[in-house]
Amino acid sequence: MATKSVIQKHIRRYLEYLEVERGRSARTVRNYDFYLTRFATWAEFPNPSKIDKELLRRYRLHLNRDIEGRDEPTLKKSTQNYHLIALRNFLKYLSRNDIKTMSPDKIELAKTGTRKVEFLEEDELRRMFGVLEDADGLIGKRDRAMVYMLFSTGLRVSELANLKIDQVNLKREEFTIKGKGSKHRVVFVSEKARKAVKEYLDARGDTSPYMFVGHDRAKASREKMPVSPRTVQRTIERYAAEAGITKRITPHTLRHTFATDLLQNGADIRSVQAMLGHESITTTQIYTHVTDRKLKAVHKKFHNK
Repeated sequence: MATKSVIQKHIRRYLEYLEVERGRSARTVRNYDFYLTRFATWAEFPNPSKIDKELLRRYRLHLNRDIEGRDEPTLKKSTQNYHLIALRNFLKYLSRNDIKTMSPDKIELAKTGTRKVEFLEEDELRRMFGVLEDADGLIGKRDRAMVYMLFSTGLRVSELANLKIDQVNLKREEFTIKGKGSKHRVVFVSEKARKAVKEYLDARGDTSPYMFVGHDRAKASREKMPVSPRTVQRTIERYAAEAGITKRITPHTLRHTFATDLLQNGADIRSVQAMLGHESITTTQIYTHVTDRKLKAVHKKFHNK
């Protein structure tokens, strides 16, 4: 029991460190809690000094084979990597606090395939915007403003849902948002998005500080609460369906479309990285499909025999 309490104590302090000093979201902290507790439970609550390469090897086999007792892979490689990243960062924390344990550098991640990015083609985007232009009423104005804002700024859905009116200077057509890891970045509002947001705000009669709110007459109290990410998701799905778009569209699809549009029109990848709020350029490089299209055009132009 004493050994068990030792690693539990370190995990608890690490989670508090993530929350307070690193400013991680509640969701991130919960995920780390889940991953680290899974490891500690499987390893029978080892003392940090007992974590070594052999234990790590057996844990990786467990993730790849034994989850839920089946003798076949049950977790995607990317999900296995989430477990390993959590463990590696936990070991880094222990090392920085002079607690004897295995070097975090010895944890290598599993190789995964190239991530496929879904985005709206130009004609799909035009059709969806056309449907939005026909949306009427207060909810229609809100929906139009939300979608235009997502495409204009590249905001994550959680960032959009929690956006407050006093954060956005529509006259300057730019504002600062606090994203993942409490990192701030500047985002820019297009003329179309600015007009849609102003039209929506002018039509509202509530006193909520949030930019986008619910408008359920049966529950008037919702008008003071921010719109939920799920509502944003359903909104986008509905307008995409009305526009005849058959593939699955999410708020993140608009973020991908935002980045793709910038790169296709000549923006450099470092600028796109800054506007998306990516900590690493590697994350932004998932948009290589844009480069692929340019290569196709070069091939067609210079190798057409």
